Amino acid sequence: MDGKVKEQKRHQQKHSGPKAERKKLKKQGGSTEEDERKRNPKAFAFQSAVRMAKTFHRAQDIKTKKHHIPLVDRTPLEPPPVVIVVVGPPKVGKSTLIRCLIKNFTRQKLGDICGPVTIVSGKKRRLTFMECNNDINTMIDLAKVADLVLMLIDASFGFEMETFEFLNICQVHGFPRIMGVLTHLDSFKNNKTLRKTKKNLKHRFWTEVYQGAKLFYLSGMVYGEYQTQEVKNLGRFISVMKFRPLVWQTSHPYVLVDRMEDLTDPEKVRTDPKCDRTVSLYGYLRGTYLKNKGQVHVPGVGDFQVADVNFLPDPCPLPDAQKKRALNEKERLLYAPMAGVGGVVYDKDAVYIDLPANHVNQQQEEVRPTTELVQSLIDTHATLDAKMAASKVSLFSGSASLDPTDIDQQSGEKEGPQEKRVWDPSTQRERRAVVFTEEEEGDDSSSSDDDEEGGSEDSDQEEEEDEDENNLSTFLKEARAKCERTEKNVSGSAPPVKKQKLEEKKGEREGIAEVPAFADSEDDLEISEDERKEKGEGGRAGDSGHWSEEDEEESDDEEESDDESAEEEEDAAEAAVKEQTASESEGEEEQGTLRWKEGLQRKASEAFLRQQEAAPNLRKLVYGSVVEVDDSEDEEEELGGLFRVSRPQKSKRFKANAVDCSRFNPDTSHNWDLEEMLNSIRDCFVTGKWEEDQDAATLLKEDEELYGDFEDLETGEVHKGQTGQQDQAEDSEEDDDEAEESLVKVDDEEVQKNKRLEKKRRLKERFDAEYDDGDATYFDDLKEEMQKQAELNRAEFEDVDDETRVQYEGFRPGMYVRLEISSVPCEFVTNFDPHYPVILGGLGSSEGNIGYLQMRLKKHRWYERILKTRDPLILSLGWRRFQTIPLYHIEDHNGRHRLLKYTPEHMHCGASIWGPITPQGTGFIAVQSVAGTKANFRIAATGVILDLDKSVTIVKKLKLIGYPYKIFKNTSFVKGMFNTVLEVAKFEGASVRTVSGVRGQIKKALSTPPGAYRATFEDRLLMSDIVFLRSWCPVSVPQLYNPVTSLLLPVGQKDSWEGMRTLGQLKHDLGIRNNPNTDSLYKPVARAQRHFNPLHIPKELQKALPFKSKPKQQQPKGKTPRDLQRPSVIREPHERKVAALLHALSTVHNHKRKKAHTVQHAKHKEFLQQKEKQEEAKLKRQREARKKLYRVMGQKDQKKHKSSLKGAPQDD
Repeated sequence: MDGKVKEQKRHQQKHSGPKAERKKLKKQGGSTEEDERKRNPKAFAFQSAVRMAKTFHRAQDIKTKKHHIPLVDRTPLEPPPVVIVVVGPPKVGKSTLIRCLIKNFTRQKLGDICGPVTIVSGKKRRLTFMECNNDINTMIDLAKVADLVLMLIDASFGFEMETFEFLNICQVHGFPRIMGVLTHLDSFKNNKTLRKTKKNLKHRFWTEVYQGAKLFYLSGMVYGEYQTQEVKNLGRFISVMKFRPLVWQTSHPYVLVDRMEDLTDPEKVRTDPKCDRTVSLYGYLRGTYLKNKGQVHVPGVGDFQVADVNFLPDPCPLPDAQKKRALNEKERLLYAPMAGVGGVVYDKDAVYIDLPANHVNQQQEEVRPTTELVQSLIDTHATLDAKMAASKVSLFSGSASLDPTDIDQQSGEKEGPQEKRVWDPSTQRERRAVVFTEEEEGDDSSSSDDDEEGGSEDSDQEEEEDEDENNLSTFLKEARAKCERTEKNVSGSAPPVKKQKLEEKKGEREGIAEVPAFADSEDDLEISEDERKEKGEGGRAGDSGHWSEEDEEESDDEEESDDESAEEEEDAAEAAVKEQTASESEGEEEQGTLRWKEGLQRKASEAFLRQQEAAPNLRKLVYGSVVEVDDSEDEEEELGGLFRVSRPQKSKRFKANAVDCSRFNPDTSHNWDLEEMLNSIRDCFVTGKWEEDQDAATLLKEDEELYGDFEDLETGEVHKGQTGQQDQAEDSEEDDDEAEESLVKVDDEEVQKNKRLEKKRRLKERFDAEYDDGDATYFDDLKEEMQKQAELNRAEFEDVDDETRVQYEGFRPGMYVRLEISSVPCEFVTNFDPHYPVILGGLGSSEGNIGYLQMRLKKHRWYERILKTRDPLILSLGWRRFQTIPLYHIEDHNGRHRLLKYTPEHMHCGASIWGPITPQGTGFIAVQSVAGTKANFRIAATGVILDLDKSVTIVKKLKLIGYPYKIFKNTSFVKGMFNTVLEVAKFEGASVRTVSGVRGQIKKALSTPPGAYRATFEDRLLMSDIVFLRSWCPVSVPQLYNPVTSLLLPVGQKDSWEGMRTLGQLKHDLGIRNNPNTDSLYKPVARAQRHFNPLHIPKELQKALPFKSKPKQQQPKGKTPRDLQRPSVIREPHERKVAALLHALSTVHNHKRKKAHTVQHAKHKEFLQQKEKQEEAKLKRQREARKKLYRVMGQKDQKKHKSSLKGAPQDD
């Protein structure tokens, strides 16, 4: 795909079939359906009013369900890549799916999926894929930044617990778009089982997400990859999917880090390996605007202050956003630094640069800076000392190169050129001038003209000193030569000491016209004579430092022009040089010594023009600064991000000089005798034709119309308006002039009339549009208002460059930013694992503080244990994951917050914690442990933030017990409840109660014993009563905030973070048995028998009682007299025998009767069963007969109904 764009298959239009027929009819005029509607309107009317109403109601319901609160569209013009998180249990095919999708979009294979992988999926969309492993920390972090979740499900196994855990995490943190993907479908051999499984999984997935959620099926694998067509369909869905803005994401800036660099001083790391590091993190900014020096939170590491933020060029730009193609297709489409894509692989202690063989051997027309630099680094085989020893320096192009040994030998014999520092007022910097001795001056003056790079920038001289950077210097030369559209290097250079002296060139360059040295600085002689001829035949003077803007544009156009025109111009330039050399060599013999007199006028004029152009910049001299011309398009070419190609003609100084009005650039190529030249500038003057709103005559005329005649109140002079003067002048004009003027007036009136009609028509259209729009609802108005706001937001900074925008509004989402963070724990760098996501979440103004939070919490219904107060719990709240100690409470009807020992089973309760301040309404999720994977469901509770203060006072019940030691009727003295008089004083007036239910009140403290008090009760107490006082005691929330620092753990142990253990875990780990409270144990209750006194009712009261309630005066029963007692019967032996026989016979008889009864019961049961069966058969027969009868009756009714619809016969 190197540079070649694959041609799309053209759409073939249908020439036959119903669709083609419809199109033909449409072209001919009007669709057939409309004609039929007009011809037979009754056929198209609805048949049933009820059905029509139902259809209408259903359509309205669907339309209303789609409504949501419109939000202002804050997405930037270049949105950041969409974050796609691929989630699933282990070995379900996550990496394979990512590889297949990357191959589908970029045609590239990726080995190990490390960190975020960004690709270009279309003209307006980029995607960042991130694989989510089985660690719950990773799941929580990625759920907060995901735009789309691809949830992989192993169809052969079914749903696993990880899937439901991730769904619950997503539900709490904003619920991004979720798509299910079923894999391992090729394990089903039976098609029916496959269909059934698909259906079951789909409906279960719908239950969790929403009805109609998309579920993709990846039917099988071919050569270790999913089928191309299925992956392509999935890719299409991803490419066109729309995303709903999530509240947390749109209100906080965040960066999903795709590259990390350690900036710490290596010496500091060497001396103290455990020192805090300074790191720079790179990634696309998402969410909202990020301010510099703000607070950020890195989940798994902690809170940090941003030391510095910069925006960088987009490493994976959208195709349409690219001005010039710096990368070929393959490199452009994929960006994954952590995975080592792009030729650079980051290791713990080194950076490996990988260049494929085809890149090295490939002869590219345009050498790219990155390749050039990398190639020069690869080719290095010697150390720096060896290279310095072997390096040779040639100061001038014709001179011999000098070895270090030569320099050492000659240093004693002859002194070299001396350095003199000179302040240059034109460039406002100190320059290093070379001062030669008198002997060398004459010898070197001729060679100064031949010097190819002497007068160019200082950087060139430094670059020449090292042989290994030859590639770089040749590239710089080529770039400069290309910029100036010539193959030859710069011929003229500034003499070291300024002298007005003409030198003749010897050798090959003898024919080329010499350049007079009237230069004020070294820059003034950069452009040679032949280059000047090529660029504009003397149209621009030799001073490259003072270009006009037009010249710059021309040079840019020339740069972008194709190679053919460049070659033609070069050939023409060479031919002109050859002709010039030939003619001069002929004239040399003839003229001889008089050759210096040639073209004195021309030379003088050129010298004058050069001096004119080299005039000092007045603005700079007066104000000390020049106008900066910001041109974002003219970026300097970079070599690997280290060196910049020098473009003297594009520097700010030259641009400023081009704008400077004090510099006059005379253009001798314009012939002002020509009429066209005069016409070209005629409109620059007052008398020329201006635009209607700027024309002076028109403006004066408007003023006259507006003000007309007026009288000067001071002088009394009356000034007539122009219209009045025109009226007087018109009287004296001839008739034909009047006719002409009337014609013009008529034309003007026509124009005015047309304008008025057009205005009326537009107003009427607008009114009709507003009035006829009956469907416009409040919702539509709201959406329109939001749309206007979004457009206003975009238009505000549309034309401002990025540097200025960043200062006003911060770094906007979509930018690729570099954040520098200091004081990062060294474990973050040493234990860095690219498989775990690093997220920088921006914090609000108050979100960095820690305080009391009130929350509403509910234990998850799938978590098997209830939660206990004061057991540490790990919360995911906002960007953070931290451990804290919650207190659970419930609000009573009187507003009291009562402490709960455990969370309710199926009900919400309140919770108070000490943690980071987070906006109200933010959801959170709670887990008891993040270490490893457990067999059961890991999410313990979910909830939401309610309040951010300590206003809620949690109280717990406290029962104080006392015993009466003196009782006086309804007053009692109670002891044992308090210890001091002070304690009693605090509870004076409090209500107390006995276990038996007698209520009372505390009255006054007693002097002895300490803590005793006097209390009054409703009734007299007994000494055995127990008095108790119900009170409420406030409970303080424990202050524990322990961030989960999972990213600081060693590689391979990042899922084993353990914080504070619960009391139960501690006892289990330490083997402590819980000793029960002896008072709480059950023991046998031995109650003594109580004897109550008989009830005594006074005689007076007995008299008043009704007879029913009066105690009856009954005589006690005496003993029965002996004569009245019945004597006992004593049987004879014979009678005893008879009685025994009768008893035996009755027993036998009873047994026989019982047995017969049992048999009879069994028979009856059998009879009932048979009867039941007969009844069932009878009912079935009756049902069948009834059904048959109803069917016949229904058919008869239907026939009768049809005949009634047909109506009466025609004969009637």
